[in-house]
Amino acid sequence: MIGLLQRVSEARVTAAGRTVGAVGPGLLVLVGVERDDDETAAERLLNRVLSYRVFGDAHGRMNRSLQDVTGGLLLVSQFTLAADTRKGARPSFSSAAPPDQGRRLFEHLVARARAAHAGVAAGEFGTDRKVALVNDGPVTFWLQTRGDSGAANGRPGGGRRPDALA
Repeated sequence: MIGLLQRVSEARVTAAGRTVGAVGPGLLVLVGVERDDDETAAERLLNRVLSYRVFGDAHGRMNRSLQDVTGGLLLVSQFTLAADTRKGARPSFSSAAPPDQGRRLFEHLVARARAAHAGVAAGEFGTDRKVALVNDGPVTFWLQTRGDSGAANGRPGGGRRPDALA
């Protein structure tokens, strides 16, 4: 499972002209579900999102997590994150989960997030949505629960540098 995490001052997602989710300061996480993902992958991604230290401490260092700052969390499904872009001029979505699996795991992630953290909002799965955000920093990180997928950038090892695989 993939999470594109963005530290935001505010973010919202609209569908059919109505706001379906919004947060103030916190995180916007675009979520891509891959074919091999399961509930364990969703829970692992959630734990990383909630504890990932991307907020500044008293010295301006990124030492505080979303839980530490009690920020908002906006989760938005985005299957295109699972695209394989290694070759050609058109992405392949063969590694993306089928829609029913993607919906089930995204909804599982949202339910677990709401049980674990206050201030969780989410977009609607599978609808045409518009996402607006004010990226704070900007601070953006790619989180992935599997270490063997290079879908992000064509690198083996989930986007790590090839020399870091040893």
